[in-house]
Amino acid sequence: MTLPILYQDDAIVAVDKSPGLLVHRSLIDKRETRFAMQMVRDQIGQHVYPVHRLDRPTSGVLLFALSSGIARELGVQFSENQVQKRYTAIVRGYTDESGFIDYALKEELDKIADKLADKNKDAQPAQTAYQRLATFELPFAVGRYASARYSLLSLSPKTGRKHQLRRHMAHISHPIIGDTTHGDGKHNKFVRQQFHFQGLALNATSMSLHHPVTNKPITIHTNVDDRMVKLLSLWDYPKQAIRKIWSI
Repeated sequence: MTLPILYQDDAIVAVDKSPGLLVHRSLIDKRETRFAMQMVRDQIGQHVYPVHRLDRPTSGVLLFALSSGIARELGVQFSENQVQKRYTAIVRGYTDESGFIDYALKEELDKIADKLADKNKDAQPAQTAYQRLATFELPFAVGRYASARYSLLSLSPKTGRKHQLRRHMAHISHPIIGDTTHGDGKHNKFVRQQFHFQGLALNATSMSLHHPVTNKPITIHTNVDDRMVKLLSLWDYPKQAIRKIWSI
């Protein structure tokens, strides 16, 4: 298995991460043998340095530095929220046409990977903007409602907290489909059984930043992954429109 390379030069490389793939080795799953970091290293024949992370179930744009110095330069951009990221998500219910979520998040700690972390750390500021791209109403009763409603969203996190998008969408009662931690189990089961959709309906669709060497702005984008394309096409959303969501 190889990962599609979206951008590469002498300083950075960006790939399209598959859903379900860990970025690097983690105590979360000691048995896992495939990691994006090692896969990219083997593909391009040199060591790579992670500069941000995508949750295991999230697909899309994943950026690596090709030296420790470049990794530090990029780390500053990420820590100072200078990198603009856009995600595509399918959520439960009809959201507003657009909105801004300003809701502080207390860090979620993994029992194994974060066992030494400070459990009393204060909640950190977190902001997410969203834009609704489409709505869907399906003639199936899920829970107490006679039909099932969903929204296709473009999400723009302004901060980079752990599980921020999943937690923010759950906070406004529009959880992301397939989110087994913060989501709606009934809708997750319905979409899985009725449409054979597996995993989380969240894709890192584009990333804009300043190149760490030239300082020129660049944007790296990918198409929405095949799982989400198939699901939306079953809901009669044009495939051509899905493939070009990054340009909206």
